[in-house]
Amino acid sequence: MRLRQAAFAAIALLGLAACSQATPPPEAPPSNYSRIVTLAPNLTELVFWARAEELLVGVSAYSDYPPKALELPVVGDAFMIDHERLAVLEPDLLLVWDGGTPAHVVDELRAMGYEVEVVRTNSLADVSQAILRIGELTGRREPAALVASGFEEQMGAIRERHQGLPNISVFYQVSARPLYTVSDAHFVSEIVELCGGSNVFADLGELAPTIDVEAVVERDPEVFLAASDAGEDAFREWQRWPQIAANRYGNHFILPGDAISRATPRLLDGAGAVCDALDEARKRRER
Repeated sequence: MRLRQAAFAAIALLGLAACSQATPPPEAPPSNYSRIVTLAPNLTELVFWARAEELLVGVSAYSDYPPKALELPVVGDAFMIDHERLAVLEPDLLLVWDGGTPAHVVDELRAMGYEVEVVRTNSLADVSQAILRIGELTGRREPAALVASGFEEQMGAIRERHQGLPNISVFYQVSARPLYTVSDAHFVSEIVELCGGSNVFADLGELAPTIDVEAVVERDPEVFLAASDAGEDAFREWQRWPQIAANRYGNHFILPGDAISRATPRLLDGAGAVCDALDEARKRRER
């Protein structure tokens, strides 16, 4: 265990360096591309994690981590793009989010002559693969591989530590109005599972489906989870149904927003918060 922790500590330091350096290391190999624009905040982070941040010339709105990302020009978001600013930046590669950037936007960008790489980040495995792909595109294969393998190893360690714990049922609330949750195709559901919980809406077909209140009451989750950007009163309206197990046990937990919502190695922090919440929820259930 100590060797494993020490190995990841070195990888984490590499990632922190990637997120703080203003210039590339002198030995950095040449990239296939020299001017990259990202159209999702998590993709901006992933470029930093792959130690290719010096190639970034533009980012999407809400690209606020690491702090160096705030210094880069904003070209819009997944839905609305400032084409004049994008043209001025002259990118030779656009990174877009599969499932987040609408398909027609991707088609329009390609029709305008831009080279577009669609990056999938729905699952935990996708996060590793995205880092590896960005490392390949940018000539940063070795540091990207270190970060990806460290991420996988630490997630595996979290799963191992929570094997055999009593199962506890969980409702993850993305937003209250409209009422959104996640299915088992989403990385949040994976994290709940590796912490020894079960997503009560794992069986739904969509990645982030809309549901109704009656469905939540019927499935009677023992835990309510939500990200901090949902607000401190995210669960206030649920008090109208005191019979729900999560209300009886007082199992309402707000998680750190970006750490649980953005598909980057910071999901390790999000997973830690989920596991802590479920551990506390089990204690409350027992009492």
